[in-house]
Amino acid sequence: MSVTDDLPAALYLVATPIGNLEDITLRALRVLRDCDLIACEDTRHTQKLLTHFDIHTGTVSYHEYIEAERAHEIVERIHAGQRVALVSDAGTPAVSDPGYRVVRACVEAGLTVVPVPGASAATAALIASGLPTDAYYFGGFLPARSGERRTVLERNATRMETMVFYEAPHRLLESLQDVHGIFGSRPLCVARELTKVHEELLRGSASEIFTLLEQRGTVRGEITLVIAAASQASAPIPPQPTSIAELMRARVAAGEDEKSALKAVAKALGLGRSEAYREWQRIKRTLT
Repeated sequence: MSVTDDLPAALYLVATPIGNLEDITLRALRVLRDCDLIACEDTRHTQKLLTHFDIHTGTVSYHEYIEAERAHEIVERIHAGQRVALVSDAGTPAVSDPGYRVVRACVEAGLTVVPVPGASAATAALIASGLPTDAYYFGGFLPARSGERRTVLERNATRMETMVFYEAPHRLLESLQDVHGIFGSRPLCVARELTKVHEELLRGSASEIFTLLEQRGTVRGEITLVIAAASQASAPIPPQPTSIAELMRARVAAGEDEKSALKAVAKALGLGRSEAYREWQRIKRTLT
C-alpha cells in the first residue's frame, strides 16, 4: 500500500512512541487521521497523543477487561467497511499489552490485518545494549513473585540467544538478585526510560548494577532488561535449589519439622502458604 492509497477496510496495528513523540512515523499519523475509529488501551492516554498531532478521529477503549467483547464489535465494524486502528498506551500494540484477542478475532473472521511498525522498547533496548543482536528471545514481563521469576530465568539460562524481558521498577532490585543467583556475572543491560528525558542504559553484571541502583534508594521509570546468551556467560554461579521438592528435602534432611520447613520454603519462593502446601502434598503423592 503506497502513501497515496486510500485506506481499505482493515484492522491497522499502529505503533506509537514510547516516550519521544518524534518517534511516530508519517504512515502512523496518516492511518490515525484517515481511519474511522481508533481502539485504545486507554483513551485518555491516547487522546494526549492525538491532541498533540491535531488528530480528531473518534476513539474507543479495548483494555484487557473488555477486550473480548470489544473484539466482536471491531470485527463487525470492519465487516461493515470501516477502517479501525488499534494502539496501545505506548510502543507496538499486542506486545506485552492488550490487543491479541482483537487481532485473533479479525484473523478468524478472514479480515485484513495491517501492521504499521514503529517504536518498541524491546528492540530499542536490544540494539543499544552492546550484546549480540543476530538472534534474541523476548520473554515479556518477568513474573512478580520471586519463585516464579526464578523458574522462568532458570528455564532460559541455557539459551544461546540474547534475552529481553520487561520489569516493573519497584521489582527491579529483587529481579537483579535473582538474575545474579542464576546467571552469575554474565553481562547484561538495564535500559530505563528509553527515548525519554531521563533515558539511561546501565551495563555490567547483575551484582554491579544492583549495587549502583541500591545506592540510589528508588528506581523509577519503564525498565527493559537485556541478558547475554549462555555463550556470553562469564564465571556463572551454579543455580541454587528453587523447587519446593528440592528445598523441602534439604530442610527435612537437616532435621527441620515439615511445618516449619514448608513455611520457610513458601517465603523463599514467594508463594502463599496454602499454595505451597497444596503443591507439597501433590509432590508427596507422586513420591509414594
